[in-house]
Amino acid sequence: MSDMQPSTRNYRLLALVGNLGLLAWVALWQLFVSPHPHLSSLSLAIAWCIPLLLPLPGILAGKPYTHAWANFVLMLYFLHALTLLYVDNGERWLAVIELMLTFCAFIGNTVYARKRGKELGMKLTKLSEVEKREKQSFEDR
Repeated sequence: MSDMQPSTRNYRLLALVGNLGLLAWVALWQLFVSPHPHLSSLSLAIAWCIPLLLPLPGILAGKPYTHAWANFVLMLYFLHALTLLYVDNGERWLAVIELMLTFCAFIGNTVYARKRGKELGMKLTKLSEVEKREKQSFEDR
């Protein structure tokens, strides 16, 4: 990681703060800040934390691909926050914090994955090139 550009390092830091902050916030929210009145707080905290734990090893290791696909997991929390902002006045401030952390994680993950992938020489093949190769392989049969 020593060959990482300073701007890439900053986006990695943003991704770490966003992802780890969201994980901590979700656990605190479900356990202490606003536990559900009828369901087990511990069960809900575990259920809300599991999706964030799946990409965590790769995020901590700084793998660009993991940072990129972790954004799919973040969409659950993004939609949850937006829904609460719209329907629940009582937990609106909790949802604002969730939304801000999710946004930080999303931006950090996206830009870090792009920048670090370029630094490591990783690149996705353009769709038009893939289509040309597939077409050629079918024509050669």
